[in-house]
Amino acid sequence: MSKPLPRHIGFIPDGNRRWAETHGLAREEGYQHGMAPGVALFELCQGLGIEEVSVYGFTQDNTRRPTAQTERFRAACTGFAEAIAPHCALLVLGDETSAQFPSALLPFRQRHGSGMRVNFLVNYGWDWDLAGLHQGELRSQEVSRLDLIVRWGGARRLSGFLPVQSVYADFHVIDDFWPDFTPAHLHEALAWFRRQDPTLGG
Repeated sequence: MSKPLPRHIGFIPDGNRRWAETHGLAREEGYQHGMAPGVALFELCQGLGIEEVSVYGFTQDNTRRPTAQTERFRAACTGFAEAIAPHCALLVLGDETSAQFPSALLPFRQRHGSGMRVNFLVNYGWDWDLAGLHQGELRSQEVSRLDLIVRWGGARRLSGFLPVQSVYADFHVIDDFWPDFTPAHLHEALAWFRRQDPTLGG
């Protein structure tokens, strides 16, 4: 019997700025080229019947980048969220008290909609998340344990991505930059996942 699909997949869409540079563009122009791949990936996961996905938008650390870049990735995150919101159960997870949090996404700090659960990390920080324990629970309490994490851009690190939910996740790295996403990337990651042996410590 074939191994089932992962119930919950996390995505780290990295390499937007490097992609822009290789195409002779300003670094900040890479973010807008990541929006259409994001919607394509969302639709692909929906079609496969994935129950839950978590997607990195930007971190609190990312907001230290030049203003031209922070403005562009906030705009790209808003555009992506608004594109998928009518078609899923969307939760935007991040520090909404900061000026870096896009105001258009404030309504989604509570989960809206139905269908596939999407957790979109916007102005997210692992320490911000864990600090919720002082009030009794993680700020990402609604997010389930991850089965698989897929990262584009070649880096072999989590970059603070949902540290509690990631504890037993298999981690698959794609060397291509995120704006060069193709469906084959996801299919290859799923094929790789099926070859793993998730003992969960047992």
